[in-house]
Formats: sequence, C-alpha cells, structure tokens
Amino acid sequence: MRHTGATAGVADIRMQTVMTERYTAVLGAFLVALGPVSLALYTPAMPTLVDEFATSSAAIKLTITAYFIGYALAQLACGPLSDAYGRRPIAIGFFSLHLLGSLIALWSPSIGWLLAGRILQGTGAAAGIAISRAMVRDQFTGAASVRIMSLIGLMLAVAPAISPALGGLTLSLFSWRSLFALMAIYATVAIGVLLFAVRETNVRPDPAMARPRQFMASYRILLTDGAFLRAGFLLALVTGGLYTLATLLPFVLIGEVGLTPVLFGLGMILQSGSYALGSFLTGRFINYLGAERIIAIGLCFTFTASLGFFIALFREPSFTLVMIPVMFWAFGLALTMPGATTTALAN
Repeated sequence: MRHTGATAGVADIRMQTVMTERYTAVLGAFLVALGPVSLALYTPAMPTLVDEFATSSAAIKLTITAYFIGYALAQLACGPLSDAYGRRPIAIGFFSLHLLGSLIALWSPSIGWLLAGRILQGTGAAAGIAISRAMVRDQFTGAASVRIMSLIGLMLAVAPAISPALGGLTLSLFSWRSLFALMAIYATVAIGVLLFAVRETNVRPDPAMARPRQFMASYRILLTDGAFLRAGFLLALVTGGLYTLATLLPFVLIGEVGLTPVLFGLGMILQSGSYALGSFLTGRFINYLGAERIIAIGLCFTFTASLGFFIALFREPSFTLVMIPVMFWAFGLALTMPGATTTALAN
C-alpha cells in the first residue's frame, strides 16, 4: 500500500528517480507556493474589504477560515486520488478548481460569493502540498528527502516574503480584485507547468486506492500509527500557529499599529526571511545533527515565540513587539517542518 500523507509507499517504486533532486525541489516549491501565495497576497486587502462589502472584520476573517476548510479537507482526498490515477492529472484537476475559485472571487458581488471563491481556492491549492510531497516520497527517502523538503522550504519562503508587499503595492495602484487576477495567473501557469514540464512519478497508479473501502482502511491504519500521529500533531501545531498569525496580523499591524498595506507587506518580509534562514540552516546541518535534534531546537524557538505572544497581550501593540515573536515562530517552524514531514511520510 502506498501513501501520500494517507497511504504507504511501495519500496521498489518510490526509489525510481524520475526527476533530479534539485528539479524535484524547485517543482515542489512552485506547486506548494500556490497555497501560501493565495493566502499572503490577499492579507493586505482584508481591512479594505470590510468597507468594500460593508461587513464586519469577523466576516472577512471568515474568508480565511473558508480557505482553510477547503485546504484541509481536500488534502484528505488528494493523496489517495493521486495514488489511484497519478500525480499529474489530479494536480491539474485541483489547480483548475483553484483557477475557478480565483475567477469567482475576482468578480464576486458580495461576501457570500467571495466565501465560495475562497473555499474553491483552498480546495485547489491543497494539491500543491499533498502531491509535491508525494512526488518527493516516490523518488527519495532519508536525508535526501529532508534536504529536498528543506530546499522547498527555503525557496518557498521567497514567495510569501514577496506576496504581502506585492499585494500591498497592487492594492495601492489598483482595486482589491486585481489580487485575485494575479492568483488566477499563477494557477494558469501552474497548470501549464504540470502539462508540459513535469513527469509522472507514480509509475504504477492503482485505481483501487480511490475506492471508499480502501480509502477508509488507509486512514484507519494511519490513525493507529503512533509515530505518524505524533509527527502529524506536531506539524498541525507549528503550521497552525503560523496560519493563525496570517489571519490576525493584518488587523493588528494595519488596524491597531497603523501600518499602510504597503508597509505591512514589507514588514512581513521579516517573517519570511526568518523562515528562509531556518530552512537554509536545516539543509546545511541535517547530516550533522539529525532530524530529531533539529526538531527539538525548532520547538525551543516556537516555545519562546509563544512566551513573546503572551507578553504582548498585556502591552500596547507595536511593530517590534509583534514581529519579534512572529520571527521566532517562523524560524522554529522552518527547523521543525522538514524532519517532521519526513517522519510522517515514512510511516
């Protein structure tokens, strides 16, 4: 039985290297980045959308929740479907949903339509993280897999670093709708890359993997696997914290600290820069320290960040007071994610 997050890999299949390590890392970063870009590019516009739709900040925050509902639930299906029918066709299908969601959000006349578009965007973007990791798992294991995950993390940091600044600049020059036009362009390019520049890594697709009974059996196995559950819970904790920050920071830094959308975007480069530094260091020291020690160091940074957030609750918000814990959390996440992901995929 194979798994891409949900099903286990066949040893004689996954070691057939279809693409080089570097190409797999670049491709994985590009596919995974669709999700964070769709999130980060949008955040500078959130306070503006409160006025545009004559609604509350809670309703606009719900668009982030809608995005994550689609993003989380769709990942449960991406793995088994790509096991059954191949990585490329499933990725193309899901990215087409993202493109459709981007167009709906682009022309949305009300908050309801925007919510619908964001759900479809999240559903489509889920294929990036699920299938890129499956492509890595199909071809590489051990230290090579961790190196690729680290390199993906390093290159992945560039897109979220640029996206808020690009979103803020675009918002200052055009309307908020132009942000969704950029997302639609990204999805279109991703579909083109999958069609013309990607080789199939699942050399033996098995349609039986998509049957409901097999689907449920695969997840039953994972839900009784202690090592997988520990790694999965750890990933949920550290990545969930970062996504929570993505929802809150625009309203804190723009609404309370007083930054403009452009300055907010530039300020978020500190978060992505910390993540990039952590990914770089993980790739450099994985062979010397091992995944477990690097994960432990990363958790120390996220714990320190949580203390910083707790202190910030009792003080007047400022850019420095908010961003220092954010940088610590991002750095710790970059150290934790590659090893934890590899551990989860190995079970």
